[in-house]
Amino acid sequence: MSAKNIPRRLASWAVVGFVAAVLYVFITPWYRQGEPSIAGKKAEDFPLTVAGKQTRLSEFRGKVVVLNFWASWCGSCVEEMPDLDRLQARIRSRGGIVLAVSMDKNCGNYEDFLKNYPVRFSTACEPTNKVSLDYGTVQIPETYIIDREGRIVRKVIGPQQWDSAAMNSYFDSILAAS
Repeated sequence: MSAKNIPRRLASWAVVGFVAAVLYVFITPWYRQGEPSIAGKKAEDFPLTVAGKQTRLSEFRGKVVVLNFWASWCGSCVEEMPDLDRLQARIRSRGGIVLAVSMDKNCGNYEDFLKNYPVRFSTACEPTNKVSLDYGTVQIPETYIIDREGRIVRKVIGPQQWDSAAMNSYFDSILAAS
């Protein structure tokens, strides 16, 4: 290798490193938390079956809805289930509800999961993934916080510690303001 090629190689590696850094920033979930592009938009209404009864998202109007898209095969989704369960217990009496929509292709897997790991929040299975795609879900778990008027106030990508001090403070403020 000649001395002339060293600066050229260093420049090439610098470009590759810069491109990799930019891609990393844009694909990591923490970068996209609270995407401002959807804040304030009306939450898409959709039909679902919760506890064997047909309902619609719009029937939860008047409540703060934590709409979580998940699947029984998703490890990080499963890990956050106990936190979502504790969140449901904490917000229920103040007009909040956790609504988890499974993206399992086979609703039998979803049902088996809930038999083995029961939760106190409302769940539904949507094997076509139409609803999650309509919402723009790109990665699970993905959660939308919807205010009492049916507007999306926050989109959260990736697993969260839903019972953390920061989340408790966030929900205290949104439940008080709504």
